[in-house]
Amino acid sequence: METQVKDISTVLNEFWNDLIEAIPGVIFALVIFIIGLFIARWLAKLAGRKILSRMDDPLMGRFLTNALRILLVLGVLMLALNAAGLGGIAAGIFGAAGVGAVVLGFAFQDIGENFIAGIVLAFNRPFDVNDTIRVDNFFGKVKALSLRYTHIKTFDGKDIYIPNADVLKNPVQNYTADGFIRYDFVVGIAYEDDIEGAKGVIQQVLDQHPNLVHDDEHENFVVADQLAASTVNLKIFLWVDTKDFRANATQIRGLVMRDIKNAIDANSYNMPADITEVKLYGGERDIPIRIEFDNTPNSEAENLP
Repeated sequence: METQVKDISTVLNEFWNDLIEAIPGVIFALVIFIIGLFIARWLAKLAGRKILSRMDDPLMGRFLTNALRILLVLGVLMLALNAAGLGGIAAGIFGAAGVGAVVLGFAFQDIGENFIAGIVLAFNRPFDVNDTIRVDNFFGKVKALSLRYTHIKTFDGKDIYIPNADVLKNPVQNYTADGFIRYDFVVGIAYEDDIEGAKGVIQQVLDQHPNLVHDDEHENFVVADQLAASTVNLKIFLWVDTKDFRANATQIRGLVMRDIKNAIDANSYNMPADITEVKLYGGERDIPIRIEFDNTPNSEAENLP
């Protein structure tokens, strides 16, 4: 019994002596870690400014800055552990972290999937900051890309955070990738009107409109599209600049519609409404009576037996 007590006392004394001897190294390692942490953050911030100033891609620049900051902090941690004489422990910690990452990867597959998707999107993605995109049913401007989420702000002021895996899997519609988008709408004229003459009036509006794109690659034009029930439908195609997508999407298309409508009216072309047919059944022989109402100006109802 006395031998066991002596053995325990010896072990405790050796542990205490080792602890006393290790204190200077631990303090030195702690000083290295604190100072190194400030230096690492300063270097990461400085490098981030250089990266962002030299790269045209702000999303990629921010991603590289964050990755550099993490690597510098890990380097400082390894240096501090080595200074404390705990290099073996450091290797064991990082080895255990690797195993833990594998285990957590199976436990949290969605988080790991979004993390990997974020890395993929950082290097190869279909959008940049302030691009207007649609992912599934979400439509807005890209504000940021993190390792887990893509942040977009909708035009009604909502902040949407889409998991990167969904962005990577689903089709992404980019409305501002090359700065241009084409719209179209239909104008109906009366059957008695001259189709080519109406097309000429509309084409003149398109060619002279200051808010549309005018170059060799993007053509604004009008075509005869459909013979409808009461109108000949002309389809207008127009290109707009999407640098400020909200203004172009909501205003320019309406301005062109207004100008085309005014030009058609000024040149005495009609834009008739649909014809409504009413059938009345009555009389001794129940003979059907059909009344056609044409809502165009100066039209008269016609009674047909």
